[in-house]
Amino acid sequence: MVMGTASTMALCSEALGMMLPGSAAIPAVFAERMRNAEATGARAVSIAKERLTPDRVMTADALENALRVLLAIGGSTNAIVHLAAVAGRLGIGIDLDAFDRMGRETPVLVDLKPTGQHYMEHLYEAGGLATIARELGPLLHGNALTITGQTLQQNLARCRIPEKQGVVKSLKDPVFREGGIAVLRGNLAPDGAIIKQSAATARLMSHTGRAVTFESLEDLANRIDDPALDVTADDVLVLKNAGPKGAPGMPEAGYIPIPRKLAQQGVKDMVRISDARMSGTAFGSIVLHVTPESAIGGPLALVKNGDRIRLDVPQRRLELMVEESELATRRKAWRPPETADLAERGYRKLFMQTVQQADRGCDFDFLAAKVTMHIPRMS
Repeated sequence: MVMGTASTMALCSEALGMMLPGSAAIPAVFAERMRNAEATGARAVSIAKERLTPDRVMTADALENALRVLLAIGGSTNAIVHLAAVAGRLGIGIDLDAFDRMGRETPVLVDLKPTGQHYMEHLYEAGGLATIARELGPLLHGNALTITGQTLQQNLARCRIPEKQGVVKSLKDPVFREGGIAVLRGNLAPDGAIIKQSAATARLMSHTGRAVTFESLEDLANRIDDPALDVTADDVLVLKNAGPKGAPGMPEAGYIPIPRKLAQQGVKDMVRISDARMSGTAFGSIVLHVTPESAIGGPLALVKNGDRIRLDVPQRRLELMVEESELATRRKAWRPPETADLAERGYRKLFMQTVQQADRGCDFDFLAAKVTMHIPRMS
């Protein structure tokens, strides 16, 4: 009922053209959900006869529509991984820098938890994706083909849009003036990292603090609530080895808990950094998907307790404030974690040898097509 990953992907899938119009926001208990399921089954038979194949629907324009909607709804950071994987199967790469530029001009319009006030039921009553698309207007590719056999614009023309509603704001009066997700670069994330800025604390969006590091999920579990942990509210919590290969599997561990002794003092948020994911229902000043991940020797692996880290979301920077000469020394001394996978056969071996990084959707490299173009295509 909130804008978690499931709700996010439903709206993105409808924007992508792969769901029937009006499908994304129907509450599970409504009879309309059953009617929609029956209509979906009927349409599945029809598209088989029509040979309307997915690659005709999931075009570059359609994927850009999905990315635009992701920004406008303040959606889950997990959607970046999912959409990157889908695009990769089609030979389309997601340009994170262009996506960030798209975010500069696409405000959050949906006032819905965890970053707003309402629930998915209210978005359904407000018209769902159709109302969001109406507000986005020319920012979307209206001529993109959808699973109905009609274009997105043609579908929207037939959707119910209430005259008055309070869930979807206008471009002139948004919930958040930029898109929900920002892309960060810097010596700590050469290939990118992301932050759900619409769910973060404003005062922490430009912050420099001392690193408090955790080498693994186990290390985090063992020490985060230790009363002897050397940590203050101004520090930056850093979790390593929680990415695609490090965990393995890139779990939703990025929502690092506030150390118990600080929580008892009333601390609600801190800057937290990892190569992991987090649930779409989570909130806070949390940097995720740091790429390359620490388990393969990315810069995150070189962070030590006491290092200074600078986060500057307005400037889209994430910097480890350590001299390059010192980092070079650390890089030479770095060794893969002792927990590095040693599987010799089976699915686990296949996964460890072929899984890609977060910016490529964590897909197997042999399933991804050769990239022939990148999106979004910014003018």
